Amino acid sequence: MEKKFIKQQTHLPGPVSKELLERRNKYVPKGISNNCHSFVKKATGALVEDVDGNSYIDFAGAIGTLNVGHTHPRVVRALQEQTSQFIHTCFNVMMYESYINLAERLCKLAPGNFDKQAAFFNSGAEAVENAVKIARKYTKRQGIVSFTRGFHGRTLMTMTMTSKVKPYKFGFGPFASEVYKAPYPYVYRRPVGMTEQQYSAMIIDQFEQFLLAEVAPETIAAVVMEPVQGEGGFIVPDIAFVQRVREICSQHGILFIADEIQTGFARTGKYFAIEHFDVVPDLITISKSMGAGVPISGVIGRVEIMDAVEPGEIGGTYSGSPLGCRAALSVLDIIESENLNDRARILGDRVIEKMQILAGRFECIGDVRGLGAMCAMEIVKDGQSKTPDKETVGKIVKAAGERGLMLLSAGLYGNVIRILMPLTITDDQLEEGLQILEEAFDAVLMNDHVVSAGR
Repeated sequence: MEKKFIKQQTHLPGPVSKELLERRNKYVPKGISNNCHSFVKKATGALVEDVDGNSYIDFAGAIGTLNVGHTHPRVVRALQEQTSQFIHTCFNVMMYESYINLAERLCKLAPGNFDKQAAFFNSGAEAVENAVKIARKYTKRQGIVSFTRGFHGRTLMTMTMTSKVKPYKFGFGPFASEVYKAPYPYVYRRPVGMTEQQYSAMIIDQFEQFLLAEVAPETIAAVVMEPVQGEGGFIVPDIAFVQRVREICSQHGILFIADEIQTGFARTGKYFAIEHFDVVPDLITISKSMGAGVPISGVIGRVEIMDAVEPGEIGGTYSGSPLGCRAALSVLDIIESENLNDRARILGDRVIEKMQILAGRFECIGDVRGLGAMCAMEIVKDGQSKTPDKETVGKIVKAAGERGLMLLSAGLYGNVIRILMPLTITDDQLEEGLQILEEAFDAVLMNDHVVSAGR
C-alpha cells in the first residue's frame, strides 16, 4: 500500500529530535515516561509532524485526549478569541460567562432526569479527587470502593484507588485510608468451561460477598467505576454487572460515580459511556477530550449532592480556566455538528473488523474487544494458557512507531494494544494506519509466533 500521509525524511528519531532528546535526558527526570522519542513540530487532525519533517498517523490521541483531533479550527479560533480578551481571572476572584455556559450544557447532556450542577478543575485526577470529597461530605461516610485494574490518577487518593502497582504505586506509600478494591468482570480471563452468563453471575456474587467480607455498605460513601476500564486494558463489563452495582448502591445510600475521564465525549459512540448500560450515576467525572488538549476537568452531579460542600471547600486557582471552558464548549459544538458519536461507532466497527482479521492470522491475539472507537487487542503467548506477552506488545508498538504510527499499550500486564485515534480521522488516514498496524504485526510476529492457519 502506498503511503499518502506518512512521510519519513530521516531515521527515527531524526537528528534534531536526537539533540533535543539529549537535553531532555539531562534536564527532565526519567520518571516522566516517553512513548515516542521524536519531538512534535505541528499537528492537525490525526496527523503529526516532527521537528525533522517526519509525519505520523496518530492512533494514540494523547492518551484519549483528542477526540476532536489536533488543532481543530473551531477550538483554535475560540482560544485565539479568548486570549485576545483575557486569559485568566480565577473563577473564585471574578467569574466569567463561559464557565456558566459550559456547566449548563454539560448538566443538560448528562444522563438523569433531575437537576444537576457542574464544578470544574484541571486534570482527571483532580476531578476524581473532588468527586470523592463531595461524596464524603454528602454521605458523611468515609469508605471509597474502586475496582481491580481500575485507573483513576496519580495523586495520593487516586493513586490509592488505582489498581496497578508498577509503575503507579510502587514505593509511593503509605496510601490513603478507607479505600477498597472490588472485583470487576474480565470475560476473556474467566475460568475455563464457564459460560459468560455463569461468569457474570459469579462476579456479581463476588461483589455482594465483598460487602460482607471487606467493608460494610453503610460505611461506604461512593463506588467509583470506569464504564470501560481504560489503562486496565479496555475491558468492557456486562450490563448486568453494572446495573446490579447501581442497584446495590441505591439500596444502601452509596453514591455511584462514573469515571468518564477516558470514555467521555463521544469516544464510545455516546457522550458518556455509562449511557450504554442504562444506568444513571449520581456523579460523573470528566476530563481528557473535554478540552481538546487544553487542561480542564469536571464533576457533574445531582444538585443536592454537589451543594453539600460549602464555599471554598472545592476549586483551585486554575480550576475551570477561561481557556479550558472555551475549548470545552467548542468540543461540544464539534461533537454535535460533525456527528462524532455516530463517527465513533463507524470507526470502532472498522477497527474491530481489522483486529479480527489479524486475530485470524496470528494465534497470539487472544482477545479483540471494545466499545465504540475504544478498541483493543490482548496479546498472549498462546491461546490455551493465555499467558500475557508484554514483550511482544512492546515490539509491535516500537515497530509501528518506526513506520510512522503512534500507538499505545495498556493493561494490568502491559499486554494490550489500544487504539484511541481522533474521531475526526479520515477514512483514508484510518486505512493507512491500520495497514501500518498490520505491517508491524508482520514484522514482529511472522518469525516469532505461530501463524494460525485460520482460526
